[in-house]
Amino acid sequence: MGLIIEQTKVPVLVDAGVGTASDAVLAMELGCDAVLMNTAIAEAKDPIRMAGAMKHAVIAGRGAFLAGRMAKRTYADPSSPRAGLI
Repeated sequence: MGLIIEQTKVPVLVDAGVGTASDAVLAMELGCDAVLMNTAIAEAKDPIRMAGAMKHAVIAGRGAFLAGRMAKRTYADPSSPRAGLI
């Protein structure tokens, strides 16, 4: 999906495969402009709660995309100072 977003100048919307809030947040973090959803909410055990979760996921994912993530690393590197620790 990231490749599509990078190569187009039109809005990109995800319309399939979104079953839970974590799917929606990932789509938005990748730079999608919107996520359409129906079945994930309509078939949830608690549709109103799922709709709320989706709303928060889309807002959080878009915010993370706009904020820009730190560079990915292939290994762990502590960022806390080591001086003064026991």
